[in-house]
Amino acid sequence: MRIIYLDIDSLRPDHMGCYGYNRKTTPNIDAIAAQGARFNHCYCASSPCVPSRASFISGRFGINHGALTHWGPGYDFYYPEGENHSEPYAFFTRRLREAGYKTVTFSSFGDRHHAWWYFAGWNEVHTHTLKEGNEDADEVNAAVIPWLKRHGKEENYFLHVQYWDPHTLYTYPESYAAQWDESTAKAFPSEERIAEHQADRFPHSAVYLHTDASFPDTMPEKIANRGDFVHLLNGYDGGISYMDHHVGEIVETLRELGIEDDVCFIISADHGESMGEHGIYAEHASATESVHHLPLIMKVPGITKPGTVVDGFIYNVDVIATLTELTGLTVPSGWDGESFLRVLRDEPWQGRDYLIMDHALYTCQRAVRDPIWYFIRTYHSGLYTFEPVSLYNMENDPHQTNNVAGQYPEIVQEMDRRLEEWKHRQVSKHGYFDDPLQKVIESGPWKYVTLDGWISALRGHGDHKSADALERLYAGR
Repeated sequence: MRIIYLDIDSLRPDHMGCYGYNRKTTPNIDAIAAQGARFNHCYCASSPCVPSRASFISGRFGINHGALTHWGPGYDFYYPEGENHSEPYAFFTRRLREAGYKTVTFSSFGDRHHAWWYFAGWNEVHTHTLKEGNEDADEVNAAVIPWLKRHGKEENYFLHVQYWDPHTLYTYPESYAAQWDESTAKAFPSEERIAEHQADRFPHSAVYLHTDASFPDTMPEKIANRGDFVHLLNGYDGGISYMDHHVGEIVETLRELGIEDDVCFIISADHGESMGEHGIYAEHASATESVHHLPLIMKVPGITKPGTVVDGFIYNVDVIATLTELTGLTVPSGWDGESFLRVLRDEPWQGRDYLIMDHALYTCQRAVRDPIWYFIRTYHSGLYTFEPVSLYNMENDPHQTNNVAGQYPEIVQEMDRRLEEWKHRQVSKHGYFDDPLQKVIESGPWKYVTLDGWISALRGHGDHKSADALERLYAGR
C-alpha cells in the first residue's frame, strides 16, 4: 500500500465539518472522510506534544515510554533494550520497515522538542525548515509535493506529514481568519463565563492570553469579552482552513499522478486545544476532554466502506497497532495498543470500556473517561486552578463546567479503583521503570510549574523571549 498519515497539531474534531462543525473549515478532509471511516471517540493516551508523539513512535502509553513531559524529570524516553530493538518493544517505524515499507517523515517535531528518539526507524527524515514547528502549511507542501511527484507512484511507503497551523501562533495569511461570519461562532464560552474568567491568573487565561512577546493580528491581545473570543476563534479556525487547503493540494497531486484512489489516508492529531474550557484559551495544558479528544479518519482502499462512523473508545496507540496489523505484521507484545482492524473490515468489534489518560507538563493529572463520566485526579495543579478531584457528566456537560464529584462519591470511588488497577497493570509490564508522572511530582520543588521556576526553565532552554514576556505579564502579581 501507499500510506499517507496527516499529523495535524492541536486539531479539535469538533472544529471539522465531518464532525458536524457549522463552519466549512475542512472541505478537503471531509471529502476523504466521506470515502472512509470517521472515529468519534479517539483519544491521546498522554498529552501534550512530546508524550503523544512518543506514543506514536513506540506504541506505548506515557507511563511505559517515559517521556511524559517536555524537559526535566519525567522526560527520559525509555528506549527499548530488547535484542536488535525488536520484540517486544519495536518502534512503529521499524516494524513498518520489516514489512518492506519505505518510511518517510516531513516533520520538525524532533527538532523543536530535542526528541532524539523520534528519528529512529525512518528511511528519510525531512526537517524541511529550521523554524521548529513555526512553519506554515505552504512551507510544508513546498517540500512534500516535490517528493510525491518523484516517489508517489512507488509501492509500499508510509509518508508522515505534519502540519502546525492550528497551533498558536496563527501565522498564515490573515484572509483565512477574516473569512468567518460572527453569526457562525460557537456559543461556548458565553459572555457571562468569560466575565468569570477575568479573575484567572495563569498562562493562556483570558487576561494573560499570551506568553510570547509579540503575536499576529490573527489573535487578540486578551479575552475580555465575546468579541475577543470570536477573534481568537476565527484565528484558530483560519489555521485549520489554511491547513485543509494544503491537504487539497496533496490530493490534487495524487490525482495528477493517477493514484488518488490507491492511497490509504490516516488523518489525526497529537492532541486537541482548550478554547475557554477551564478558563484556558488556545493551549493544551491538562488531561481534559478538549485536550485529549482527537479526530481520526481512515480511508483504506478495498477495506473501509464509504461513510463509516465508529463510536467505540480507542487510543492513539490503537491506531498504530491497527496500521501494523494492516501491513501484515503482528503487534509487538510490549505495545499498549490494540488493533481495531476488524471494525474497518465491518466485522464485529467493541471499543475499550474506558480510557486512562495523563498529562504532566503544565499540570500533573490522570483522567478516566467512559461513555458518561470524565474523572480527573490532579496531583499538582501547576499554575492552574484544578480541584484535586473532578468529575463531569459528559452527556449534559461536554465543556466540563460543573464538577459534580461531591454529588457522586460512588462514581469517584469506582474511577479511583479503575485508575489504581490500571497503574498496577502498567508497572507489571515495564518492571524496573519508574512512573514518569511520579518523577515530575517528586522533583521537589516542582520547578517546572511554579512561576519563577518556569521562567528559569525557559531561560535554561534558551527561550529568553518567552521568559521576558512572562516576567512582564506577571509583574506586580
